[in-house]
Amino acid sequence: MIAMQHDIPLESSGPNADAMAEAVSTCIRCGFCLSACPTYDVLQRESDSPRGRIILMKEVLEGAMPADKAAPHLDACLGCLACEPACPSGVSYRHLLSPYRSLVRERTTVAWPQRLQRWLTAQTLPYPNRFRLAARMGMIGKKLSALVPPVLRPMLELLPETLPAAQKLLPRYEALGDQVGRVALLAGCAQQVLAPQINEATIHVLRHIGLEVVVPTEQSCCGSLAWHVGDGDRAAKFARNNVRVFAGDQQSFDAVVTNAAGCGSGMQEYGMILRGTDIESQAKELAGMVKDVSVVVCEHADRLRLKRPALVHEGEAIVRVAYHDACHLANAQGVRVQPRELLRRVPDVELVDVAEAHLCCGSAGTYNLDQPETADELGRRKAKAVMATGAPIVVSGNIGCLTQLQTHLNSMATEAHPAPRVMHTMEFLSACLNESPSPNPILN
Repeated sequence: MIAMQHDIPLESSGPNADAMAEAVSTCIRCGFCLSACPTYDVLQRESDSPRGRIILMKEVLEGAMPADKAAPHLDACLGCLACEPACPSGVSYRHLLSPYRSLVRERTTVAWPQRLQRWLTAQTLPYPNRFRLAARMGMIGKKLSALVPPVLRPMLELLPETLPAAQKLLPRYEALGDQVGRVALLAGCAQQVLAPQINEATIHVLRHIGLEVVVPTEQSCCGSLAWHVGDGDRAAKFARNNVRVFAGDQQSFDAVVTNAAGCGSGMQEYGMILRGTDIESQAKELAGMVKDVSVVVCEHADRLRLKRPALVHEGEAIVRVAYHDACHLANAQGVRVQPRELLRRVPDVELVDVAEAHLCCGSAGTYNLDQPETADELGRRKAKAVMATGAPIVVSGNIGCLTQLQTHLNSMATEAHPAPRVMHTMEFLSACLNESPSPNPILN
């Protein structure tokens, strides 16, 4: 097979033009990506496969096709990157899709309901205080959903019945026992509102293995939500701030830890987001320091003291735990082994994988808001696969996946077959630590 030829004008195609062109030219149109692509699996259209989308982006970049014509198929892409590990040629799809979306953003026409939904998302999700207020209003709106514009209903359907109490993170947490390192934690945005216990559990586990945890107070959203929908300017603003906060001269960390797969992969793309800027080198340096929390904990796994989880009935000899691969952890960051290794270390745990593990759950940042029908189909399929494991607990490493799973598991649960408990990997691990949290964990 012959690599795809192109005539993309590099000088007018943005700072990532060469990377986009290389991704196009690496594709040999073999079709191995089709069976890996969730949206092709659902929609069964060549134009909604990675190969088809690469051709569409090539045509737009070359000026042979208007961006509006390609937009419906490219908007339908999850950006899950399942195509990358399936590609025998090594096409770096991530270096094409997001830069392309940013480049053509102003060339595409968006209907006003979608513009409203995207504006509300951009103005709320990346800001925890705003999002908490919006979520509270949305919970009221759920009772009047018939009066809410259809384009906004998916936002309401994903909200929980109640919000947990806000938890203020402190700037510094002391290691428990002998200190072996120092890390910085990205706190996340929506996660702080929907599941603040994830950060609490993450800090608990990191301290347990001897790490001091710093939570910089001036950090912002990582920018990945904006980057993945083509809002490059907003993504760059967030990225620039975090480069200043996490990579400043006064900082000295062994790693910048993330506990949301999408945030981690977004920060690892800071070199791409800030390419051609005055801080490109600092952005690349910071990107190289970013690690998922499961990777960091696995590096110190010999320091874990674990006990049987007190999360199920005592009469059960073995605790079955299903693990769901978050796409931006498994595909974007290449982290598959470490979470499984940690879970297998817990006494009396039988780890089971979920069928069709390569298929995205349909969350994918704001995809379940932008493309609710496809997202619902994928969410139902994933929830059905989780239920089929018979595991009372399902674990994953991304807040979007956890929210999507919980929503669809609840919708199909019955009295005879209740929904499994949905937990973040660090929540589960924290519950299995053979110790009590320190009553005085803060250093001022």
